[in-house]
Amino acid sequence: MSHSKRPPRPAARKRANATARAKPAPEPGIRRIRLLLVDDHPVLREGLRSCFSRLPQLLIVGEAASGEDALRQARRLKPDVVLMDINMPGMNGLVATARMRKLAPGAKVLILSVHENREYVAEVARSGARGYILKDASPAELVRAIEAVHRGGGFFSPSVAAAMLKSLGGPTVAPAQPDLAWLTARERDVLALIATGASSKSIGGRLGVALSTVKTLRERLMRKLDLHTVAAVTHFAVAQGLTVSRAGSRSE
Repeated sequence: MSHSKRPPRPAARKRANATARAKPAPEPGIRRIRLLLVDDHPVLREGLRSCFSRLPQLLIVGEAASGEDALRQARRLKPDVVLMDINMPGMNGLVATARMRKLAPGAKVLILSVHENREYVAEVARSGARGYILKDASPAELVRAIEAVHRGGGFFSPSVAAAMLKSLGGPTVAPAQPDLAWLTARERDVLALIATGASSKSIGGRLGVALSTVKTLRERLMRKLDLHTVAAVTHFAVAQGLTVSRAGSRSE
């Protein structure tokens, strides 16, 4: 007496399909952003991991719970972007960020914090971080920040940008206008676009100039202003309230 094989049960097929959909594959030719999560709260790291693991453009390569561990992981894993908390036991995020510039120069740091006061914002700019986003930001805003920093731009939460303005508004801070006066009109346009998080390629398309020209203008304005990091450039541009002129309306 022969026995026919039973067809797969519908429930089993559903589980298999769900598993296949759990981790979306990136589009062909798209390189995923290698991300290192640094925070001493496991619950927060778990939430970030759960959020990012569903996105095909992001790849979490590691996690760390302290500044010391972040440096070790960054050297070993070579992430593109490090999402870094400030307040952690032992070495804090600002010290780790400053040291990471030498130990893992390819990693771009995006600070994730609950603090938005002027003191913290100024310290972050000095540390060499590429951006500063608050922990109450939406997932969509957080992803935009990661992508902007990965492109080589900067990203600051609106309230953090406001704190930047206040930090330069006191009577003890020297006015920056004389420095701005050294820039050409085109350099000011590039400066304003850098502050929006635009990449060099995007800036070139917006202004109608070659990529090599954008890089030259960027290096020149940073040298004139004596600014050495994207975070510092963004800080300065926001403080000046720069806006971009119509592309093609100016020439050098």
